[in-house]
Amino acid sequence: MSKSFSDTYQKALLHCMQQAIVEDLNASGDHTTKAIFPVDHQSKAKLIAKGEGVLAGVDFCKLMLEHHAPNVTLNPMVNDGSLFSVGETLLTLEGDTQSMLSLERILLNALQRMSGIATVTQGIQQSIAHTKCKVLDTRKTTPNFRIAEKWAVNIGGGVNHRMGLYDAIMLKDNHIDFCGGLVQALNKTKTYLDSLSVSIPVIVETRNLEDVAICLQHTWISRVLLDNMSPSVLAEAVALIDGNFPTEASGNITPESCVSYAETGVDFISLGYLTHSAPIIDLSLRAN
Repeated sequence: MSKSFSDTYQKALLHCMQQAIVEDLNASGDHTTKAIFPVDHQSKAKLIAKGEGVLAGVDFCKLMLEHHAPNVTLNPMVNDGSLFSVGETLLTLEGDTQSMLSLERILLNALQRMSGIATVTQGIQQSIAHTKCKVLDTRKTTPNFRIAEKWAVNIGGGVNHRMGLYDAIMLKDNHIDFCGGLVQALNKTKTYLDSLSVSIPVIVETRNLEDVAICLQHTWISRVLLDNMSPSVLAEAVALIDGNFPTEASGNITPESCVSYAETGVDFISLGYLTHSAPIIDLSLRAN
């Protein structure tokens, strides 16, 4: 993308951060910190890695502090997207003690979760680097934290799928079945698109080669999603499409099976695993 992720999605990121603050501090704030430290108390802290992986969330924390604790300075030792090892100091914080401690858990939650996702994403992308295939995320994300999780996928070298229901049309099995079939769903979608003043990408889920053949008759489709196909059938579908559309494989793809799917020649593989199963990486903020 032409702009950085944080520039493109800053409004959504700031909303995510505000929701996290309301969840943890509500209207009363941090009673523990206010009880112990005066308003002018200053402290220093450092973030220590208790695990290893790909760091993600530093720029998230910078944005959080810029808007909610400008009296705390973050100095990164390791940047987003870089590898880190156990025991390494990843960043330091310096400034107002009340602000630092009040936001500590929010910052750690973001860094640990985002680093876990970035690490898994990079590992999978590296495992299929001998192919043209790129890893996509999905909407199987943590409620109210999707924007940060998708940023972590981006940092890990993956590609972001649609952000939500608002920025792409995606005809899935239930849309098609409730509508009475793929042909009917496609015809209605084209009528809807023709009524709009803006262009919206259209991704169509197919379940067999017959569905793929139908899609080939609709050249306005943006991408064909090949769902729950075995690698052998997937390879047939990719050959049938023959470059007329970008192709995406999905459906129960795991880090262990992704290579066999990527080697079919498909352009993308989407994995819910990136965001619903990536483990966090343990990090600790300590007084410095």
